[in-house]
Amino acid sequence: MAISNSRVKAALAVAAMSLCASALGTVWSARAQDATATESGAQTVTPQTAPLPSEAPRAHDGWTRRRAVAVPAPTLPTPVPGALLAPGAAIPPAELEAFVDGVVRGSMQDDHIPGVVVSVVQNGQVLLKKGYGSAALSPLRAVDPDKTLFRLGDLSAAFTWLAVLKEVERSHMRLDAPINLYLPEKLQVRDQGYAEPVRLRDLMDHASGFEDRALGRLYERDPERVRALEVYLRQERPRRVLAPGLRAEYSDYDAALAGEALSQVTGQSFEDLIETEILRPAGLAHTSFREPRPVLPGLPSPLQPALAGNMAQGFRWTGVSLQARPFAYAGQIAPAASASSTASDMARYMLLLLGGGSMDGQTVFGPATAQAQRTVLLSAAPGLPGWTYGLLEHPLPGAVEGYGLDGSDLSSHAGITTAPALGLGVFVAGNSETSGALVRRLPVLVVEHFFASPVSESPPAANDPQALNRTYAGHYLSERRRYGGLEKFVDLLTRQTAAAAQSDGTLVIRGPDDDGVWFQDGPSGRFIAPERDLASAFELKNGRAVRWFSSSAGQSFARVGWYEQPAGLGVLAGASLIASLAVLIGLFVRDRRDFRQTTIQSRASALQTTAAVLWLVAMLALAVWSWGALADHAQAFFDWPGGFILIASACALVAALASFSQLLLLPAVWRGGRRLDSWSTGRKLTFTVTVLLFVSFSATLALWGALEPWNS
Repeated sequence: MAISNSRVKAALAVAAMSLCASALGTVWSARAQDATATESGAQTVTPQTAPLPSEAPRAHDGWTRRRAVAVPAPTLPTPVPGALLAPGAAIPPAELEAFVDGVVRGSMQDDHIPGVVVSVVQNGQVLLKKGYGSAALSPLRAVDPDKTLFRLGDLSAAFTWLAVLKEVERSHMRLDAPINLYLPEKLQVRDQGYAEPVRLRDLMDHASGFEDRALGRLYERDPERVRALEVYLRQERPRRVLAPGLRAEYSDYDAALAGEALSQVTGQSFEDLIETEILRPAGLAHTSFREPRPVLPGLPSPLQPALAGNMAQGFRWTGVSLQARPFAYAGQIAPAASASSTASDMARYMLLLLGGGSMDGQTVFGPATAQAQRTVLLSAAPGLPGWTYGLLEHPLPGAVEGYGLDGSDLSSHAGITTAPALGLGVFVAGNSETSGALVRRLPVLVVEHFFASPVSESPPAANDPQALNRTYAGHYLSERRRYGGLEKFVDLLTRQTAAAAQSDGTLVIRGPDDDGVWFQDGPSGRFIAPERDLASAFELKNGRAVRWFSSSAGQSFARVGWYEQPAGLGVLAGASLIASLAVLIGLFVRDRRDFRQTTIQSRASALQTTAAVLWLVAMLALAVWSWGALADHAQAFFDWPGGFILIASACALVAALASFSQLLLLPAVWRGGRRLDSWSTGRKLTFTVTVLLFVSFSATLALWGALEPWNS
């Protein structure tokens, strides 16, 4: 899953739609449900207007929970001098199309995107609905904004949360109730040492505390391997690694679990429920959570052939040409990732959000739900985006508050952003793995072009680089990851961010999130990237950064020591590689006198030779696996764990056992025997150094989870 990078400016003015006249601090009207009645399903009733839900706060450090209270009616942002349009003014459609055309076509060329679709709405009208390029290349098929379906990825969850809030309005579910109240026993969340239960609310703001597991689980290449939702949830149950409500770490499992809870409460399959409650009432005839596959026993019916024939093909750029990717099936985790839609349908969806739940005389959800989706539940720090009841804050240029969600699968990206104060909504999707930057940036550019000043602001004054390094320099590991096994090993290699000060007093962040140059914005650990409209923050303890919060609110990064950094592991791996080669070369070049040895020394030498061979095989197998994963990361998702990484792990495990056995033999090796029947002091030293190196490498690999071939 890919969380979008929100574009942030300092001193944001909150502008949110409120369709309820509820007073400050009012609570969601709900009645407790009997667990037995809940599991057997509840009858559908007419949605009731309910006040905005209030947060039952938990006392945790880290992320800041905001009490969910009624927000004022949207007010227009202050006019920006030099902006093309005043806040609230309608964007001329011809000017909008010309601007979007330039941005999209430039990105398609620069980022090698075969097809893009865009829809823009404002003040209850569709201003722009347009397709660009190709939905498929063989045979060639153009993108049609009314017919071509693009995968929504994690944006699928926005529909799931709407359905949840509708059941809350009906008093069939309670946000502060433990999620176990709505699940059968075999799917209930186990305590795993945590006293507090995971609540429905914790799933909505991704503060459930589950680890993230994706490789080999999230997507399937073969439709025959797709599992039913409840089977997936039971078989792929993640560990709980954080107390609920502590921090938001995006989790597809959260949305999937909420989808199954909906199914249990209503007595319908998730796909039937979402069509009955959301898609059909909203008139989204070309949106579906079903996928183009054969009819399979135990699974929901597949996507209708008429829609399946209009699915956009996903692509990757090889460096030379575009290559089609196989369809990434996500039906096993449908509530989180399996939806597909057209630009026309997503325009209707945005109009529905901006219209407070009503459109064309049809009320799809009540005003309390509309208000909840613009009420922040959880944020990392002041000035950073937070999670609402189902969406993510998207602060926009010109002090405009936005809300939306981005999503992706292995070969496509999609996202929506709504700005209630402007009556504006932007949807964009692309069918290549390189389309993420366009999806994240286009809504920002539209608002910036029409409603913000064209004059660039001067960046803040730079700070003392030495002081910055003392406080912030270091490596930070994503806490949205696996916490054990081979996937932990891969995550430690790929999900790290490094921060270091430059001589000009700016902070450079390198990694998978928010890569670039940052300026310190006050003494509180907050940093901004003015040219990219981004803000991020560090958590400080005793004057030193211990955690970094990226701009997207989707994950946090904890500081790690050298032994958990790729560079540290690389040094040990390189030294072990040289030592292993030296051990084998020594068999052929060693002086005849060095072959004099005791029985213990002979066994120790055999163990070291065995370990050296195994280390070399392990490194070679890992290199082959890494080469394939780097060439096409989809391989890691579809074919995980794969033979090469299993061979590498198994060989490393045996080599580690052999290395620790040598450590136990060291006293006997040094004691030796008679002078003429024992190793020389030099050979004892080289043996000892090699043993200590192998043991250090083994311990580090064990810490990284690389010695667990059974735990992938």
